[in-house]
Amino acid sequence: MNPPDAAGHGVAGLVLAAGAGRRYGGPKAPVFLGQALDALRGGGCDPVVAVLGAGAHQVRASIDLAGVDVVENPDWAEGMGSSLRLGLTTVTRLPQVSAVVVHLVDMPGVTAAAVARLRAPAHPGCLIRASYDGEPGHPVVLGRDHWPEIVATARGDQGARAYLRRHAAGVTAIECGDVASGYDIDIP
Repeated sequence: MNPPDAAGHGVAGLVLAAGAGRRYGGPKAPVFLGQALDALRGGGCDPVVAVLGAGAHQVRASIDLAGVDVVENPDWAEGMGSSLRLGLTTVTRLPQVSAVVVHLVDMPGVTAAAVARLRAPAHPGCLIRASYDGEPGHPVVLGRDHWPEIVATARGDQGARAYLRRHAAGVTAIECGDVASGYDIDIP
């Protein structure tokens, strides 16, 4: 169990792993989900939620999902926004959670050390974003106070990007380039 924040709330981990991986040649979740889960758990996130879609049967057959709250997104083809909405809706049901670290499955360079660094200052009103050599990246930490509007506005493959842009003045960037890499894998 992760240490609670000052109000006694914890920080969940949410990995978005539902996409078809068209440019990659197939779903990325069977290849990268284990590492993403390890980074979230190792970084102190509890609980950990994984949103699956394309390739869900392969993931269930090949990755140990013990202790992971798995939700399947029937609307995964609509894009990342639908998975983010489903994941945040799932975490909303957990009153002990004050913030969530949102991680993308295709970023194997994200480490537990980066997740722990991002998670440490999390609170219900936070918006935190990893940066790599000053460039914004993932994971992002979304405080509970922001979830309703993000769920209402996340669409397509943008996830929370538009929301973070609208609230840019309130986003805290935390440098993670010394402990992780912010690249994503789009081709095998």
